[in-house]
Amino acid sequence: MGEETTWFHLLPGVQNLEHFARHYLARTTMGVQAFPSQFSLTHVLATVLVLLFVTLGALAFNSAVSKGGEAALVPPPRFSLRNLFEMLTDAVLGIAEPVMGAENARRFLPLIGTLACFIFFSNALALIPGFVPPTTTLKTNAALALTVFVLTHVYGVAYNGLGYFKQFLGHAPAYMAPLMIPIEIVSHLARPLSLMLRLLGNMVADHKVVFSFFTLIPLIVPVPFLILGTLVVIIQTLVFCLLTIVYISGAVAQDDHGDDHAHEGHH
Repeated sequence: MGEETTWFHLLPGVQNLEHFARHYLARTTMGVQAFPSQFSLTHVLATVLVLLFVTLGALAFNSAVSKGGEAALVPPPRFSLRNLFEMLTDAVLGIAEPVMGAENARRFLPLIGTLACFIFFSNALALIPGFVPPTTTLKTNAALALTVFVLTHVYGVAYNGLGYFKQFLGHAPAYMAPLMIPIEIVSHLARPLSLMLRLLGNMVADHKVVFSFFTLIPLIVPVPFLILGTLVVIIQTLVFCLLTIVYISGAVAQDDHGDDHAHEGHH
């Protein structure tokens, strides 16, 4: 059974675009297995929708803040996009500060805040019948997880130089390197896999449950599952961002750990 029909399929030209793209981009097999892979642009269109919404929210926030004065400090009395994005920003900053310190939390807020906004609003599409959240596809989650994986090591090298790679010894003596280095490499490679599969599994399950109950009994009965789904949306965003904060914090603070051990050895 193919992917369920969404509101995107009602837009004029979408099916023709999907047919055209399938001719050039679809795979007849997936990996080395002889199974046909499902091709769809639904997750791409959902991603574009989320990006447009996040961009509008960011522009609304920037427009209000750039005016300066009281308008930049005092939120408007009525709930608006600015209020929503201020709440998200404050929440991300409040989570990051205890883990990585106030300075690093503000420095990495653009990255972590962007991930939080994209993942949160992508997950939220699971609660709206007729939409498929981008985070229910392996490709989107792989892109998010690999971005975090690459940037973690880029920041680690940028802050600590080549000494960053000493962490792959696990603070063990040099003669333990043949044992520790493979273990640490596997540990680091497991990070994007964990980020990707955790988000994928939870969002696929949540979306299917909500969709199934809306299909069977669209009134009243789905409400408890929508409430649980809202918790899943928030928790999965929180978990992804918190793990990202922990990974980046550990990478940029590696030099501090090294200095601590050096001081201990000196005493």
